[in-house]
Amino acid sequence: MQELVITLATPVFFLLIFIEWIAGRLRDNDTYRLNDSINSIGLGIISQIVGVFSKVFQIGIYAWVAQRAAVFTLAADNPLVWLLALLAYDFCYYWLHRMGHEVNILWAAHVVHHQSEEYNLSTALRQTGSGFLFGWVFYLPLALAGVPTNVFIAVALVDLLYQFWVHTRQIGRLGWFDRFFVSPSNHRAHHGVNDIYLDKNYGGILILWDRLFGTYVEEDDAEPVVYGTRSPLRSWNPIRANLEVYAGLWHDAMRARKLSDKLRVWFARPGWRPADVAASHPSAPFDLAREIFNPRVGNTVQWYCLAQFSTVLLITTHFLAVGPLLSLPLGGGYGLWLLLSLWIVGGLLEGARRYPAAEAARLLITGIGVAVAGQWWGYELTMPALALILGACAASLGWLMFLFRSSAKQQPDVSGHAIS
Repeated sequence: MQELVITLATPVFFLLIFIEWIAGRLRDNDTYRLNDSINSIGLGIISQIVGVFSKVFQIGIYAWVAQRAAVFTLAADNPLVWLLALLAYDFCYYWLHRMGHEVNILWAAHVVHHQSEEYNLSTALRQTGSGFLFGWVFYLPLALAGVPTNVFIAVALVDLLYQFWVHTRQIGRLGWFDRFFVSPSNHRAHHGVNDIYLDKNYGGILILWDRLFGTYVEEDDAEPVVYGTRSPLRSWNPIRANLEVYAGLWHDAMRARKLSDKLRVWFARPGWRPADVAASHPSAPFDLAREIFNPRVGNTVQWYCLAQFSTVLLITTHFLAVGPLLSLPLGGGYGLWLLLSLWIVGGLLEGARRYPAAEAARLLITGIGVAVAGQWWGYELTMPALALILGACAASLGWLMFLFRSSAKQQPDVSGHAIS
């Protein structure tokens, strides 16, 4: 159900993103960069792809506990059950979110959402691909309390969708609303790396949890929020975005001499490192005034990346519809093809030299594979569909060759802003 609702909501998300972009341009407060937005939305796509395979695991565990270990039997047709379930879910979300900032292994998943150095509605779509590994643990109290599985799925979706609109710099303070609910002002502070904002405002819908447990901070006009993380990603690679903290923890664990430190690395607060590892492999100091990551690429490269990314986005809607119905090899292959496509788009936006060749190989293999099989990941293609895919691959390959032949003779554009 969640994949269907997200798919149906996607056009609304993009309409609101477009409205926010227009509003920012009119106010001379444009908060969008094409490279950053593509990276954020691409990570959201990856999260949904992973969700096709992981939902059975997450929902399956919840349903199993609810059926076999629930203390109470709650009726799914009782409106009070729905209201209490939503409140309880938001409370559990607060603790998952808070622990996601206070425990390294959980931060390794959640960090993806904080990596953007911009803050806009596309940031809301920037989600982790590995949160399913441990996140389900925090919702088991709802299963034990007897919240029906279908109610749990629905209130989880409500909590998730609510959090989309608070990721904007175009809405200011909202008076009394800010005191009770998560709002744009409250959540902007949550995304700040400034000392006063760090690790605050964890609520999903209600900010009351933060006020109750001492983690609330008010946005201060005298201290503009600086976005990102204290260990900046500095990459448009979606694979690296999902694995960077896991890799860092693994290396620290391997380098630590003490067994206790090897274990503690995974459960300590983010930033803690074994003394011997910190001495031999010091971290780069954090600079609040650092220059944001914005590689120089030309407008023509941005146009190409936008076209390929838009194509991947459209194809993802097909994957979300048919992925659960495919065999594991076909579904896994389809998902990996989408991931590979997003990885290459990110590399092109970084201006890295090896990615044009990787993109050419992707287009050639896709075109040849479709021509030989006459199928798109297990689905028979009509002649018009086959011609459309082959034509798109050929046109993209021609565009790519022209683009990077020409770019070698031109100085790159340095704006990095959305194409206008």
